[in-house]
Amino acid sequence: MTARRLMVLGTGSDVGKSLFVAGLARAFTRRGLKVAPFKAQNMSNNAAVTADGGEIGRAQALQARAAGVPLSVHMNPVLLKPDSDVDAQVVVQGQVLGRFSAADYQALKPGLRGQVIESLDHLSASHDLVLIEGAGSGAERYLRPQDISNMGLAEAADLPVLLLGDESRGGVTAAVIGHHHLWTASERARVGGVIVTKFRGDPAIFAPAAADIRAETGWPVLGLMRWSEAARRLPEEDSLGVARKRGTAGALVVAVPDLPRVANFDDLDPLAAEPGVDLRWVRPGQPIPAEAAVVILPGSKATRAALIALRAEGWDIDIRAHLRRGGRVVGICAGFQMLGRVVRDPEGIEGPPGETPGLGLLDLETMIGPRKRLARIDARDSLSGARVQGYEMHMGESFGPDLARPWLTLDGRPEGAISADGKVMGSYLHGIFGAAGFRGHWLAQLGVTAAVQDHDARIGAALDAFAAEIEADLDLDALLDLAR
Repeated sequence: MTARRLMVLGTGSDVGKSLFVAGLARAFTRRGLKVAPFKAQNMSNNAAVTADGGEIGRAQALQARAAGVPLSVHMNPVLLKPDSDVDAQVVVQGQVLGRFSAADYQALKPGLRGQVIESLDHLSASHDLVLIEGAGSGAERYLRPQDISNMGLAEAADLPVLLLGDESRGGVTAAVIGHHHLWTASERARVGGVIVTKFRGDPAIFAPAAADIRAETGWPVLGLMRWSEAARRLPEEDSLGVARKRGTAGALVVAVPDLPRVANFDDLDPLAAEPGVDLRWVRPGQPIPAEAAVVILPGSKATRAALIALRAEGWDIDIRAHLRRGGRVVGICAGFQMLGRVVRDPEGIEGPPGETPGLGLLDLETMIGPRKRLARIDARDSLSGARVQGYEMHMGESFGPDLARPWLTLDGRPEGAISADGKVMGSYLHGIFGAAGFRGHWLAQLGVTAAVQDHDARIGAALDAFAAEIEADLDLDALLDLAR
């Protein structure tokens, strides 16, 4: 089997590439095609563990879910997980290569092109269609010499291109025409057309803009994608886009400090979707709300840096006041590590070597080491009686007396820890709130007794609805004809 391939580039970041590829994958899958997503390079601390024992960006995990295919490291062969503004952990075909500065990574990139092509060819050999998502803007000249994810990949792998522009930002016509001017003649020739996303209003009003684009570039506008409420129900790739949902009066208030390098924040999506929960992300400069019943410390790519920032915001003081009022505190992965007495990183795996005092709310300590724990979990928790599915993804191990009081017992194996008074708990398990049975049990302990939603079914319904919108707004046969 040799797949057709179609690359989706954007006029910038956050123009809707990731969700568009997910919706398109669902639409073509419903037509009977075996579809695989692909993104050569993704920069995100939101990652998922694959069936073949590595990790990829969560956006590609959602796209694979839309296509109904198992996650593979080949869907995102290069994943950058920022530790700071100037360096990142580099993951290649699912495994950690090392920590590199931005300058060192630029020098490294051309050498990764072979593995990128290898992964693309691997998927092409076992699928009918591979949908390839670009990264950021497709026409950044200063990045072009080392490019492995946009036109550099399109040229190397001989890919046809579809260009997406976001109408909601304004300036979509200029953005599209600007890309035409920045690309070379051979690159322009790869573009089969333009899709305008996040469109509101009367499509007839856009006709002069479409004519301008065609006259200046020769590219047809192949469709206007409406502003989609279904897409808004799908998980966000970027923490900047996390929904600021506010619950109804009387809902359980759950506060989440927005920590630096927050990772796998979609762990909390199932909670945020519950009508009886008012989940609030607490932005820097804001106090943790006094009415919160629970404070959740989420994952972070840099645990010690997150602890320093937490103290700088005064959130450590807020959390202790919260506990004195009878509240509860939960830590997930790095958040779990922060609850202990100290986090040590003698080899400088996540930043400068050293150690940072934890919050001291659990009697344990963490040692960050070079080995990364990647494991998918499918087990039954004996404490709640619920089946729990998720994954572990962390550097370091935790030790201490409070581990003798586990939060969960998964098929007989203790996981996490609970303080002696039962008010503080933590776990390394991402996805813990995704299990409806466990989530219902946990919420019931906090007084929320309403029936919980089936989060998986909710995401599946949103994907189906978004795919139906794409079917209505675009000519899928024409898009498939572009692929080759």
